[in-house]
Amino acid sequence: MNRLEEFEPLRSLLFSISYRILGSVSEAEDAVQETWLRYETSTTEPVSAKAFLSAAVTRISIDVLRSARVRRKEYVGLWFPEPLLADPYQNPERAAELADSMSMAALLLLERLSPLERAVFVLREVFDFGFPEIAAAIGRSEAACRQLAVRARRHMEAGRSRFEVDHEERERLAERFFVAFREGDVDGLRELLSADVYMVGDSGGKAPQWNPIIGPEPVARVLVAITSAFVDIGGVVQPRQINGQSGVILRDRDGKIFVTLAVEILDGQVQAIRSMINPDKLRHLGPVADAWAIVREASRARRLSGDRGH
Repeated sequence: MNRLEEFEPLRSLLFSISYRILGSVSEAEDAVQETWLRYETSTTEPVSAKAFLSAAVTRISIDVLRSARVRRKEYVGLWFPEPLLADPYQNPERAAELADSMSMAALLLLERLSPLERAVFVLREVFDFGFPEIAAAIGRSEAACRQLAVRARRHMEAGRSRFEVDHEERERLAERFFVAFREGDVDGLRELLSADVYMVGDSGGKAPQWNPIIGPEPVARVLVAITSAFVDIGGVVQPRQINGQSGVILRDRDGKIFVTLAVEILDGQVQAIRSMINPDKLRHLGPVADAWAIVREASRARRLSGDRGH
């Protein structure tokens, strides 16, 4: 078996490791490509291709994360991970755990960790690597890795309940939410929202963005206003899994992506709605709409509708 034949079956695992460390699809793809180049040009023959490649992609991802954190301090507005519609790493036995580990809630919790803690947590808690493999991957002793794992788990525990929920219950509530959302049903939405629900977004300063909205009444009304105006100009509301959780993609009349909404559900209620409208973070999903043009067109349509109403 040549090296490419060894590498390709592991590509999805390597991407999934890197994405959880970085929270970026484009950076994870680059890390996987760099891992392949190192493997292709390596003069040593590793005992285990999986161990060699996992260690390489982890080290590369740690280095990228360190530099990315510096850049993120200058990011305009809130920074969210790039949305991912499907995890390429398929493991039916652990599908639910893997989905929860890449939810927006989980990835944002991982942002609290240092790069080394994050890498250890991902390798150990998500992908069940042994400490000898983790130690080789990050260049620390097994004892140090165990300490990093303990610290990472401690940091994550406080927020863990936010993304550990009953999946069947979540899907049932999500379906009700999407029906009310599509139909512009303010009352139906309001009863599904928690008392402290909030809606926040990531535009990166490159698209229209509302300020954080808090409370069931304002969130329900803003959601209906956005959806109604968008549908009126030919937009389509498409329920989709986003980062393994319930979500929505809004597409313009040409099928281009306007915004994604990731919905966080806990205890039978929607707790948070996170929007991604930064075009740079949506391009990997397909053609991206001109958000400014959509907002202008929707505003004109709303004004005309109001004039006719009078």
